Amino acid sequence: MNFFTADLCDQHPDKTYLLDNEFKNYGGKEKVCGEVVTVKLDRNNSELVKLLRDESGKGKIVVVDVADEYFAVVGENLMKFAFKNNYEGIIVNGYVRDTFQIKDIPVALFARGTCSRKYIPVTEGQRGVNISFCGVNFCEGDMVYADMDGIVLSKEKLI
Repeated sequence: MNFFTADLCDQHPDKTYLLDNEFKNYGGKEKVCGEVVTVKLDRNNSELVKLLRDESGKGKIVVVDVADEYFAVVGENLMKFAFKNNYEGIIVNGYVRDTFQIKDIPVALFARGTCSRKYIPVTEGQRGVNISFCGVNFCEGDMVYADMDGIVLSKEKLI
């Protein structure tokens, strides 16, 4: 991929929105770009499992909002599903686990941090809804560009 987020921000200052730098990449892919798919969860990841396991993710980045609840919603199994179905990456407004096992899976996984526990009772999630965190509004079809310097959202394709 021939882009750098710093250059995109410089070239398109009125078209780019930047997430804060508290997100860390735990996955094995350092640079990604793709179309946004949104998922809002209530602690349990069952809706995210269905998406990553059952649907093609070619050219897509899943943006997940868990309202910063302290439960892991992505781990080794979901990362394997994401890789198998060709997702570029996952951005979680929340936490992940199994970081030792997922560090070499070639899918980007940006999250606020790690948590060893997951939420067992199944709760309903929502897909395709607008979500907002860190002052950035994510909608289905937006574009995300991410590298070691940051995560940039644009409402249109920049490259």
